[in-house]
Amino acid sequence: MHGIAGRRTVLRDDLPAAADARRAEAEAIAEAYSCAHHGNDRAALVAAIADALADLAAAEERTEAMRRQVSRGYARAGAPVAVERA
Repeated sequence: MHGIAGRRTVLRDDLPAAADARRAEAEAIAEAYSCAHHGNDRAALVAAIADALADLAAAEERTEAMRRQVSRGYARAGAPVAVERA
């Protein structure tokens, strides 16, 4: 059947492979942060969270900028006109 993964619906058969890939990627990232902070796990965790929050804020800014552009496009062009086809 289906399962929910984050905000998207995926087939249950896809969950184990996707979860394994995410887990492997998370472990690689954790190792990189740990090495960068010379084995200080707390400092590595704080740095990873700070980077994730910065990435989230940047993504939200890009999304808001795109919304403004779309909104301006509709305001300039007006509402779309329905065209009948013969």
